[in-house]
Amino acid sequence: MEQGPVTAAVVAAELELTEAAVRRHLDALIADGEAEVRAPARSARPRGRGRPAREYLLTDTGRVRFGHGYDDLATQALRFLAETAGEEAVDAFARHRVRELLGSDLDAVTAPAEPAERVEALARVLSARGYAAQARHGGFGVQLCQHHCPVAHVATEFPELCEAETRAFAELLGTHVQRLATIARGDAACTTHVPLEDPELLARARGKKQGRSVTVSGRPTAQVRQVQEEGGSADGGTLSHHGPRKGGSPYDDHS
Repeated sequence: MEQGPVTAAVVAAELELTEAAVRRHLDALIADGEAEVRAPARSARPRGRGRPAREYLLTDTGRVRFGHGYDDLATQALRFLAETAGEEAVDAFARHRVRELLGSDLDAVTAPAEPAERVEALARVLSARGYAAQARHGGFGVQLCQHHCPVAHVATEFPELCEAETRAFAELLGTHVQRLATIARGDAACTTHVPLEDPELLARARGKKQGRSVTVSGRPTAQVRQVQEEGGSADGGTLSHHGPRKGGSPYDDHS
C-alpha cells in the first residue's frame, strides 16, 4: 500500500524473501481480488533485456484490510444534519435512502399479486444489495430475515434508518408489518413479521369453530351485538387481542 505499484523484486528485497516466494503470495492476493497487476510505466531510461517486470498494487478490496472510517463519517454527517436542519431532515434522508436502495427493483417487488410472493421478491432484492435476506414461512405470516446490515453501526445511533425501512416494507408489500428485531439493537438478524391473514378474521373463525362469541380489538362481532340488542349475553367467553407481547408476534392472541 505504501510503495505500490511495486515489483515482486522490490517486495522480496524489503521482506528478505525470494522472488518466487513473494510471487506465490502475490498470486494468492490476486486470486482473492485484493491485488492486481498492471504494466509498468514507460521510462525514458533504457532497460535491460527481457520482458519488463510486472508491477503490483492493492485493489479497493485489499485496502479494506487497513480499515476505513465510513461509519464514523456517516454518523458525523447525520449528526450535523440533525443539528443544522432538525430531526425532520434526518427522517427525510432515511426515506430517501430506502428509495435509492431499492431503486429500479421496486416493480419487481410490487408485481406479484400475493403478499408472500412479494416478500420473497423483496428478500431477493435485499440479498442483491448485501443484506443476506431470506423469507421464512410459518404460522399466519412470513418473516423477512436480514442477516447482515451494512449500516448497523450508524443505525444504532439513528434508528430512523430502521424505521424508514420498515415503513417502506409495509408500503411495498401492501400490508401491515412489524419489526421484531434489529442488528442495530444487538439482535442476530433484522426480523420483520409480515402477516398473510387478517387477524380479525382469524379470531372470528376460531371463535365460531369453538362455538363462542369473539371480540377483536374491542369491537364486538355481529353475533355479540345481536345479543346485546336483545338484552342478553353471549354464551361462552370472549377473546380480546390487546396487541403484541414484548418480543412476540403482533398476532399472538392473548386475553
